[in-house]
Amino acid sequence: MSIFSKLFGKKQTDTEGARVGGMEDFMTLIRVYYQAVIASQLGISNINLLPDMAVFKRTLKVPTQNNKLGVAEKARCRKMLMEIYGLSESFFKEIDNSVKKNCKTMNDIKTYLFMFQGFSQDLIMVVGNLMQWKFRIPGFFKKTMWSMTEKTVHDIFTKTNWKDDGVRKTCGNIRQYQHALHYSESWITEYVYNIVMLAKKEPKPKS
Repeated sequence: MSIFSKLFGKKQTDTEGARVGGMEDFMTLIRVYYQAVIASQLGISNINLLPDMAVFKRTLKVPTQNNKLGVAEKARCRKMLMEIYGLSESFFKEIDNSVKKNCKTMNDIKTYLFMFQGFSQDLIMVVGNLMQWKFRIPGFFKKTMWSMTEKTVHDIFTKTNWKDDGVRKTCGNIRQYQHALHYSESWITEYVYNIVMLAKKEPKPKS
């Protein structure tokens, strides 16, 4: 995993911070993929507009393919996410489709990324609230965790009788984000499942 040390500027022996290759690195690679998709679809040539992808490209020395920024970076990032975290091909296809539908011009990029950030934050907050006790289930019960994550995600999009008014309102926001971003429940389940499993492996903060 030495690639993470170079890519994210961390020491592999760093026990104080997040685990190398953990959730922080996962989210960084997700951002790199989004930026690469945006670059390739909109034909962006100024790499400084895509800070995470710029670091990724320079650190791994990814050559520009066919004089088009984002194509090679997208392929390399997708390969890493699939090999390290086990993400499916369909996961990336939905991201590609979401960006294509929402980012028609340069002016759309900031709005789109801000919308995804809000969607992701609300989603993780609600999932953390609803699956609190389930985080104690041992990590090797992967099928059990997947089923529980899948049910929780389904509840977020279908359940109406929430006891907590804050959860009800946030679920409403998430549904609006989903409609705008065009993500399926299966995509959201895969995204949330990986974050849940990585969160279980993160070192607990010292008291």
